[in-house]
Amino acid sequence: SGLTSVAIPDSVTSIGRSAFNNCRSLTSVTIPDSVTNIEPSVFSGCSGLTRVTIPCSVTNIGSSAFYNCSGLTRVTIPDSVTNIEPYAFSGCNGLVAFDISSGNTFYKSESGILLTKDGKTLVLVPSGLTIVAIPCGVTNIGAYAFYNCRSLTSVTIPDSVTSIGDCAFSG
Repeated sequence: SGLTSVAIPDSVTSIGRSAFNNCRSLTSVTIPDSVTNIEPSVFSGCSGLTRVTIPCSVTNIGSSAFYNCSGLTRVTIPDSVTNIEPYAFSGCNGLVAFDISSGNTFYKSESGILLTKDGKTLVLVPSGLTIVAIPCGVTNIGAYAFYNCRSLTSVTIPDSVTSIGDCAFSG
């Protein structure tokens, strides 16, 4: 519970499920370029984390990887990430933006919202936003896209939206 920072060496290629679960005092973590997959729940409940930069080697961010990291305000996602599983950033009530590398061929960010690269699917809304205007051209609101967005007071859905995924507004 007193762990405040972690520098994981380059020799580590995998960080196991829930490895740092509920390390609430953890404010800083350096994930080495040798890690390719962020396992489910690895940093779940690390409420002291304020910013995370995912290394260029990571292709997958597991379910609930950063669940309830309430201090997290920004997340930088590199070109290499091709899959972000459900709940990966759910409950991050301070999160106001996803910064997506311009070279990422799977995702992009518009007004801090995570979208598929073609802009047709809204993948995830940062939990800390209070007002969301879904960009025109979005046709699908993904499953759990607004999950646990407890600060949300207003959502504008454009006429282009034709489907809303399971539990999109749950929580």
